[in-house]
Order: sequence, then structure tokens, then C-alpha cells
Amino acid sequence: MERLNVNPTRMMLTTLKKKLATATRGHKLMKDKRDELMKGFLELARENKELRARAEAALADVYESFSVASAVMSQEVLEEALMFPKQGVELSVGGKNVMSVDVPVFDFKTTAEDQTDIFPYGYAGTSGELDSAIRHMAEVFPIMLELAAKEKEAAMLAAELERTRRRVNALEYVKIPQLQMTIKYIVMKLDENERGNQTRLMKVKDMILAEAIEEKRAADDREYKEACS
Repeated sequence: MERLNVNPTRMMLTTLKKKLATATRGHKLMKDKRDELMKGFLELARENKELRARAEAALADVYESFSVASAVMSQEVLEEALMFPKQGVELSVGGKNVMSVDVPVFDFKTTAEDQTDIFPYGYAGTSGELDSAIRHMAEVFPIMLELAAKEKEAAMLAAELERTRRRVNALEYVKIPQLQMTIKYIVMKLDENERGNQTRLMKVKDMILAEAIEEKRAADDREYKEACS
């Protein structure tokens, strides 16, 4: 992995250390979010499985009753019986926030005052199997609506979980190691520069000391010559 292309200065080192601290803190928060999303997603998957089993069982009863009704009634009578539904439904869509994900919440109410008044035909020309099919359908509709909301919520949580997982991996395997490598490089450069400065200072000190010794020796020589003369 390549380090960042920056100037190895103390100011840049301070900046990168702050970025590393922020990235590390963000990585922990994202990991916590990922774990909570996974936990919520698994719970939702179990609820979806139970709801789907209930819906499939109820729909099987609807199909069975309707198939029998189609067999014992003529097509014309069946179509006429179901031509004008007696019960209407008003669907409203709300929302709730789950781990910063806005998921839909479906709600419905019947337009008729009596919710049990669901048969739009007389009983004389129709079979009991048709009554059973419509009754089962009325019972399974809230389950199907709840299942649709749960599956949409699961899909949105799965998408958010995948985005969070990618961000965690990007921080863990790219951003944080890159910052650490760059910080290490700058520290090594600064240490190298510091050692170079110390070496130069020692050389300058040695040069000054040598000059002082030479001057002292020359002064001693002059004094000796003067004393001898």
C-alpha cells in the first residue's frame, strides 16, 4: 500500500495524527453500527420467515377454495358475483427510522363501517367455497401487507448493511493503514533530519574548537617568540 504524498513536516504530522484519531473513532462507530444492523437484519429475517409461512398457508387455503368454487360454479356466475367488490381498502404509507435507515410502514383501513361485510353477492347462486375463499383472502391481506413492509425493510437494511461493511473495510484496510504508514514515514524523516542537524552541529562545534585550538597555539607561539627575543 502506498503512503500519502505529503511533505514530511511537523505540521503535517500533527494534521495526520488528528485524521488518524478521527478515522479510528469513526471505524469503531461504523463497526458498532454494522453489528447492530446485522443483529436487526437477522431478527427481521426470522420474522419474515414466519410471516411468509403464514401467508403461504393462508393463500393455499384461498387457492384451494377458489379452485373448488370455480369447478362447481359457471364462469359467468363467478365473474358476476365478483364484479362489484363490496369492501374497499385505503392504504397509507408512513415511515420509521431504524439505525439511520428510513423504512416504510404500511397501514390500511376498510372503507365500509362493518369490516365483516365482505361478500358482494347473494348466497343463493354462489357456493360456500367462494365464501370461504373470500373470507380467507380477507384474513390473509393484513399478513401480506405486513410481509411486504417487512421485506422492504429487510432489503433496505441489507443495502445499508452492505454500505456500512464497505466503509468499515475501507477504513480498516485502506485509510487507517495508509495514515499509519504516512505518519511512520514522516516520523522517520523528521528523526533523520534531526540526526543530520545534530551531525552538522557536532561538525561545526569541532571546527570551532579546532580553530580555537589553532588560535591558542598561534598566540602561544607569538608569546614564546617575544619572550625569547
